[in-house]
Amino acid sequence: MGISHYLKEVGRGKQGARSLAREQAADLFGQILDGGASDLEIGAFCIAMRVKGETLEEMCGFLDATHARLQRASSASGQPVVVLPSYNGARRLPVLTPLLAGLVARRGLPVLIHGSATESSRVFVREVLQAMDVQASDAAPVLRDGQLAFVPTEVLSPGLKRLLDARRAIGLRNSAHSVVKLMNPCSGAAVIVSSYTHPEYAASMGAVFERMGASALLLRGTEGEAVADARRLPRMEGFRNGLRTTLQPGRQGSLAELPALPRETDPETTAAYIRDVLAGRKPVPEAIALQVEHILHLAFA
Repeated sequence: MGISHYLKEVGRGKQGARSLAREQAADLFGQILDGGASDLEIGAFCIAMRVKGETLEEMCGFLDATHARLQRASSASGQPVVVLPSYNGARRLPVLTPLLAGLVARRGLPVLIHGSATESSRVFVREVLQAMDVQASDAAPVLRDGQLAFVPTEVLSPGLKRLLDARRAIGLRNSAHSVVKLMNPCSGAAVIVSSYTHPEYAASMGAVFERMGASALLLRGTEGEAVADARRLPRMEGFRNGLRTTLQPGRQGSLAELPALPRETDPETTAAYIRDVLAGRKPVPEAIALQVEHILHLAFA
């Protein structure tokens, strides 16, 4: 049938656009993921949704379509997998998502980082992991307890990667950038650790976790990464099968005593710092240490 009839509904501008039902949104997004839309249609979809904005029902429909098509990782023991989406990378601060992953993994949980580079001017998690001798997986893994794995987005879903890459041509984020931060790429139990950059996204992302019945931790991360900003103590909300609770109220302003973070953001410097922290040669930043405990609480509650 194609997606043109959906584009007529969502592409009428901010005032005239009509929202789709969850089932319609799932059909639309599924056709895009399956390669059933042309480049022109994908561009139209990206711009239309950017102007209109996704409703809760539409985002849930996009996730339904995504979950039905993902190549899924799993836990060998059945313990929940801690999922860390990583799509923003480092701009002014080192990308410490691998540090969070390592701290959780050494407490015995399997950890999956998934992501891809969405810009050319930042340092991304894959580069830091390579400097730590952690290579990308070429298939969705079966994770052992305490194992850390990185899976590129295209392994989980080539269609999602195609949508993410549309940003390079269009110059704007699209619905896929939200989907990857909300999706569960595991076949069993998982704790999704996700972050937002602007306060309004806290409400919309939290509503999706509630509606989808997800187990997740949501916070304002570091430059869009799902790791707590080591200079502050952000508010952290937890979701257990969709039920929301405040795990960490957060503090206003910067911490009284700031951690000695690397001044450079290059992969080698960042990897060396992470190794020092994991080896006990440098302290774990307070905000990240608390984030680890909240993740463990959600996994074992």
